[in-house]
Amino acid sequence: MAKKRKQSDQTPTDSASAAAVERPKRTLLGWKDKPEEHPPSPAALPSTNGTTVFRNKEKTLVTCSRRITYRYRHLMLNIVSLLPHCKKDSKVESKQSKGATLNELVELKSCSSCLFFECRKQKDLYMWISKCPDGPSVKFLVNAVHSMEELKLTGNHLKGSRPLLTFSSNFDKDAHWKLVKEMITQVFGTPKDHRKAKPYYDHVVVFSIVDDHIWFRNYQISVPHLETDNLVKGALDKMTLVEVGPRFCLNPIKIFGGSFGGPTLYENPFYISPNQIRALEKRKKAGKYAKKVKVKTRRKMHEQSNPLEPDEFAGMWKE
Repeated sequence: MAKKRKQSDQTPTDSASAAAVERPKRTLLGWKDKPEEHPPSPAALPSTNGTTVFRNKEKTLVTCSRRITYRYRHLMLNIVSLLPHCKKDSKVESKQSKGATLNELVELKSCSSCLFFECRKQKDLYMWISKCPDGPSVKFLVNAVHSMEELKLTGNHLKGSRPLLTFSSNFDKDAHWKLVKEMITQVFGTPKDHRKAKPYYDHVVVFSIVDDHIWFRNYQISVPHLETDNLVKGALDKMTLVEVGPRFCLNPIKIFGGSFGGPTLYENPFYISPNQIRALEKRKKAGKYAKKVKVKTRRKMHEQSNPLEPDEFAGMWKE
C-alpha cells in the first residue's frame, strides 16, 4: 500500500501571487470588461469600407385554395417555375380566417411575402399579393388566363434564371400604382446570389397597364450564337424577344393596410364582380322568355276579342 505524502508547509511566493491576475466576470453576452458588440442584422452585411450593404433575402410562399380548377392550378405552377426563390405549400381553405392561417404558414416557411390563388365557385380566380405579417396586401381578379401548356409558344428560357422586370410608365402616375409596382418588384424579383437562381438574365417579364388592368407577359431574350454573328457588347439591335408564357390579366379590387385584411387603402371604383355580370346575363335571357309569354297571351286575348264567323259548311259531314 502506497504511503501518503506529507503536506509541505511551504506557502506560495509573492511573485506567483502577483502573476495570478483575477479573471474578469463572464456574462451571457461575453466578458464584462469588453465593450458589448451588437450583431449585425441578417439583411445587412459589412463591406470593405466599413459601411453596411443591404442583402435581399426575400422569399415568397405560393399556395392556393381548395377546389381549384386544373387551368388555374397550371397557371400557379407556371408562376412557381418563374420564381426560384419561392416555396410551395399545401392548399388552404378559403374562409374568413384564411389570413391568420396564411400568416402562420409564411412564418413557418421563413418567408416574407405570400402569393395566394383563391378560386371561388370553380369559375372565378382571385390572386392575393401580401407582405406578411404586417401588410400591405392587394387583391386582384385574374382574367384572360392562358397557361404555357395551352399556348405552346416557341420561346424557352432556362429555369431559375433571373428575370428583367419592366413596367409601363403608367405605374408612376398614381400612388396606388406605385405601391402595386413596389410589391410586384419584391415578389417577382429574384434576389441576387440566391442559391437556386442562375447568375444571368435570359428573359424579360413585362407588366403593362391597359384599361386599368395589369397585363402580364414573359419573353425570352434570343441571341444568335453563330460564330459569324458574334454580338458586340451593347448590340441590342440583333437581340429579339420570343414570348414564352403564361398570359394573364390582373384587375385590382382593393388594397388593404394589413396582411389579407385590415383598413382599405384603395378601392377600384370601376370594378364589377363576376357575380353581377352573370346576374345581368341571366336577366337578359329571362327577358327573352318573358317577351315570348307576353306575345302568347296577347295572341289569345286577340283571338277571344275577335272571334271568327261561323262557317255554313261546318256541320255538313256530321249528318
